[in-house]
Amino acid sequence: MKLLYLHQHFSTPAGSTATRSFAMARALAQRGHAVTLACGQYSGAVTGLTGAFQHGRREGQVAGFRVVEFAIPCGNGQSMPARMLAFLRFAARAALLARGERFDLVIASSTPLTVALPALAARAPLVFEIRDPWPELPRAMGGVPAPLLWLMDHLANAACRRARAVIALSEGMAETARARGAAAVHMIPNGADLDLFGPHVAPWRPEGAALPIAVYAGAHGTANGLDMLLDAAALCRNAGLRILLVGEGREKPRLMARAAAENLCNISFLDPMPKAELARLLSGAQIGLHLLADVPAFAEFTAPNKLMDLLAAGLPVVSNAPGHAARCLEDGPSGIPVRNATGLAAALRELAADPKRRAAMGQAARAQAVRKWDRRLQSRSFCEVIEHAA
Repeated sequence: MKLLYLHQHFSTPAGSTATRSFAMARALAQRGHAVTLACGQYSGAVTGLTGAFQHGRREGQVAGFRVVEFAIPCGNGQSMPARMLAFLRFAARAALLARGERFDLVIASSTPLTVALPALAARAPLVFEIRDPWPELPRAMGGVPAPLLWLMDHLANAACRRARAVIALSEGMAETARARGAAAVHMIPNGADLDLFGPHVAPWRPEGAALPIAVYAGAHGTANGLDMLLDAAALCRNAGLRILLVGEGREKPRLMARAAAENLCNISFLDPMPKAELARLLSGAQIGLHLLADVPAFAEFTAPNKLMDLLAAGLPVVSNAPGHAARCLEDGPSGIPVRNATGLAAALRELAADPKRRAAMGQAARAQAVRKWDRRLQSRSFCEVIEHAA
């Protein structure tokens, strides 16, 4: 089949952001399908293309499939109006691609939800993938104008009803798709790259960083609630623990200024890392951190890939996220669920002082990743849904 895969935030493992669409496109190509993946320039992403842009676009082969990259920068550090403009620009360019070539099926991966616009404009059946449910999450977080939420509601309804199949990353997302009229909904969660992350990876840690090390790797935005981590760092100054925050986002300058003002000497900020470098850092760490803002909708409306990275790396995880994430930790048991900064500080102190407990939870985390979250299992299910829908 000739497939068009629309994901504005695509990245190969050479980047520092999520690689689900890379894994799925590669799996489809390995099954003999001709895959064209259209993307923009997401902050932290590396598409694998190096040639010059011609008329705002470049293309080439990456891992056995065609990548079409539009020169449309986008990232969490931008203002909301700038990001919305980037979303609409990508939708317009992708729509021209979708209408200009003949495809047997279009896969549209959201977020952003605007990826549904070129998918609906294409002359081909649609499979809609919900990675973050919009407008459910923006509505829960607040601050989005009501007319914009109304437009997103109608676009999400159209995508779900038009799609031959909807792929959701969590049961909560699957329920939103069913409520919007989707005929066939499949839950395929995020998976773990067991080859890239794991105890077999040569460890690395920043020079002078004493053990044990706890690592948070991900966006530094409003949705991540990282002030809780700084609160916890203040409560465990004398725990003999180094906390590393890896990534970028609009909140990072403020968080760094706060840490400096409060003299939080047990916390350090690092730039985003390519996946391979992050894997080495996690291999050299002792504790993984998974944090989200205190938004009830996050319980079942998120399926964080960073949690999968931590489990695959064989780290005990401390997480403040309820729902899906908390159940993952309980299943191991592969970590400690917490609800506030006091609980987070207590969990960090307990794990810092107990190497045997850390080791047992880390082994359970890796075993859990192998047993349930191997990305190759998710890739196979994804391909089967696409082939059946076509």
